[in-house]
Amino acid sequence: MRHLSRMTAPHWVALYTALIAAWGGIWALSAPTSWSTLLRDLCLTTPELAGPGGVLAMWLIMSAAMMLPTALPAFATHDDIADAHGTGGGAALVAGYLAVWAGFSVLATGVQMAMGDALSGPWAAAIMLILAGGYQFSASKTACLSKCRQPLTFFMEHWDTGPWRMGLRLGATCLGCCWALMALGLIGGAMSLAFMALATLLMTLEKLSAGPMVPRGIAVACFLAAGYLIGGTI
Repeated sequence: MRHLSRMTAPHWVALYTALIAAWGGIWALSAPTSWSTLLRDLCLTTPELAGPGGVLAMWLIMSAAMMLPTALPAFATHDDIADAHGTGGGAALVAGYLAVWAGFSVLATGVQMAMGDALSGPWAAAIMLILAGGYQFSASKTACLSKCRQPLTFFMEHWDTGPWRMGLRLGATCLGCCWALMALGLIGGAMSLAFMALATLLMTLEKLSAGPMVPRGIAVACFLAAGYLIGGTI
């Protein structure tokens, strides 16, 4: 019952609300209503037509919808420790985490606006897929993923810094783990329900699994997709 009552705390209610709103907005892209048509036009138009504000809104929705689910085990672990210590701070933790991904959204918006049509076409997509696949084998990926898989150890190491700073650190660790896969949204996955659902599933499986099999499998899939795209151009 204690776990159930904790899940009704304000920060959990706000978290679930944000997730439902983000995925609801994405699902609405395919719904035949007037407001969803406007949303679809905003997200599927070119960055030049959407403008920086429209592109940023798109990335913020994507980041919330895709990255919050992958962090739910860490948020729950924090609340377990906070209960044991008789403290709170869950809202500040989530806010710090989201602040990092908001920063990523700003950066992704800048890249998308600056690159424009250079990100379109099979060669750009193939290069991005190869980079994403290669990053799966990097030491940075391994180190960040290891911390994401052990939230209890993470929080015990940084508990004295407070929930806001832990949220920032957790967000930075998650960013180090997942930025390359998230960046694939630059090459056509932006606001694509299929891409977002698949990427969210894979990033969550990475954090919940042990060993290198899942990240290596993702890398192989990226390389195969890149090969398919390259093969179609020659």
